[in-house]
Amino acid sequence: MSVQRQSGRELLVDLVSIPSPSGEEREAAERLVDFFEANGREARIDAVGNVRAPADDRVLLTSHIDTVPGDIPVRTDSGVLWGRGSVDATGPLCAMAVAAVDSGTSFVGVVGEETDSRGAWHLIEDREAPDALINGEPSGWDGITLGYRGMLAGTYVATSESGHTSRPGPNAIQHAIGWWSSVEERFSPSEDEEWEPVFERVTTKPVGIEGGTDSDGLSVSATLDGQFRVPPSMTTEEVREIAEGQLRTDTDAAGSVNWGKPIPPVMENPRTELARAFRVAIRGGDGDPRLLRKTGTSDMNVYASAWDCPMVTYGPGDSDLDHAPDERLDLAEYDRSITVLTEVAERL
Repeated sequence: MSVQRQSGRELLVDLVSIPSPSGEEREAAERLVDFFEANGREARIDAVGNVRAPADDRVLLTSHIDTVPGDIPVRTDSGVLWGRGSVDATGPLCAMAVAAVDSGTSFVGVVGEETDSRGAWHLIEDREAPDALINGEPSGWDGITLGYRGMLAGTYVATSESGHTSRPGPNAIQHAIGWWSSVEERFSPSEDEEWEPVFERVTTKPVGIEGGTDSDGLSVSATLDGQFRVPPSMTTEEVREIAEGQLRTDTDAAGSVNWGKPIPPVMENPRTELARAFRVAIRGGDGDPRLLRKTGTSDMNVYASAWDCPMVTYGPGDSDLDHAPDERLDLAEYDRSITVLTEVAERL
């Protein structure tokens, strides 16, 4: 194993060993900066906490530093690294850092992807678009992700007068439940509709609900947090209008929805020079390239909303292990992904 690859494995083990849940990425970011400086590259931490290592901008390699919470004891067993973030997305992040050094390519490690993508939003506001972009998320060393659904998040808020629970009229909690039920029904396919893959459908998910009598004893309030995943065939605005159309307007207790910043869906062309370079590199490693579409959302959605350049998402690891209690990464796959990333960057 080359010295560079050995230091790349050391970087991976170190970063998986450093807890870096969203909002607590600083120590991991400093370790990344040390890696670049030790390999003769300038690197810095920017105003929001991103690690910036500028170089040849014909390709920008970027992945996220943060992980979801979870304490998984870090260990290496039979060539497999166990630990939180090993797959999502510290493995892809470290593979990109090593490939960036090997190929002299620009690199950015961003913060906050698991929450509000604040690092990616800052990046598109703070610099010009590269010629091409590779976003780091697990796809398997032979997989190339070209599409993600978008996301729209909203909080339903309602208030009603308090009263004895024996009264027949609905309160704010019932209004919240009723609104969400009607939204789910509206986006659920009917039995006579033709089957569609999940990627092509809007799916809904409640992620939090609170309610009860307020401290003044005079009113009942309710809030419900919900998320909508949006396919490329629709816009987030269309989904918002449909969801708001399910609000009741015939009562003073009817609620309203406060919407978060929408993240639009993305579907990239598989025939770009960038996608072609990946297919060539994967075949060169005796792999059979797989073109993927993900039902979730990533920072690539943010970049595609602002930058008109070819982009794909790529990285080692099995995405079924994202956020899982048994998250783990095969180190041989990690090494192969570095080879693919380096060849793609050099080819471009």
